[in-house]
Amino acid sequence: MDQSYQLIVNNKQVYDRKASESLELNAIEVSPSNFHVLKNSKAFTAEITSSDFIAKSYTVRVNGNPYTVLINNTLDQLIKEMAFLIASSSQVNSIKAPMPGLILEMSVSVGQSVEKNECLFILEAMKMENSFLSPRAGIIKSISAHAGDAVEKGKLLVEFE
Repeated sequence: MDQSYQLIVNNKQVYDRKASESLELNAIEVSPSNFHVLKNSKAFTAEITSSDFIAKSYTVRVNGNPYTVLINNTLDQLIKEMAFLIASSSQVNSIKAPMPGLILEMSVSVGQSVEKNECLFILEAMKMENSFLSPRAGIIKSISAHAGDAVEKGKLLVEFE
């Protein structure tokens, strides 16, 4: 199956792409963050100037022009469509599993103070690792799952005070 991605460039343009489309690019790594790219017989220079792997956000300079790119995979898009985008609400007091999966890492503990967008846990679902970030600053009241636990959709995972 060809994985689908949504690229959001500079928070304005949205592009839907398939993983196989990257094969149309001829990219040569010049240095760890610099690339020479050929597409449709046109040459480009690309430099990755910053990256946030957890947030799937990258800043790329192409031919000297900076672009901020947010990459959403199929699961990210599904979560948004199902209204489970926990970062969209600052009034969230608990986080439930949006789909069945395996807790790979629980990054917080009961009583811990967390900031907005701090990683709470990593859930593996559909062969993909998904980092769940805190929707708000607060204190962790309870944790109902630990690393290695299999969870069902809707299971309460983290609760805030």
